Amino acid sequence: MTISEWQLLAKVISGIQTQDQLAAASSLDISTLSRQLKSLVAKDMISKTAVGKDKRQLIYQVTDKGLRSNQQADQLYQELTANVFNHWTDEEQQLLKILLNRLEQSINRIKI
Repeated sequence: MTISEWQLLAKVISGIQTQDQLAAASSLDISTLSRQLKSLVAKDMISKTAVGKDKRQLIYQVTDKGLRSNQQADQLYQELTANVFNHWTDEEQQLLKILLNRLEQSINRIKI
């Protein structure tokens, strides 16, 4: 599972179930989102169910395998974070978060 798939899986687990909702929550374009959803379905991390009168609306739900994989990824992330920041003070960690947020805001302001 890629990091992008892990992030998308977490959104499905949180209750965001339609492609439109997932696109809004993830800021992904529809083609990228469709590709990632298709990959998660193929890996049996999520399932899709057609609903509505014409069965064109899809609802995505996490599978047991998806829940287990998400828990495992969360645990590995927590272990990695603990190892990386083991010798950093809380203040240093907070400063890094502030600087990364400022960098992201600066990048987002650039009009290309």
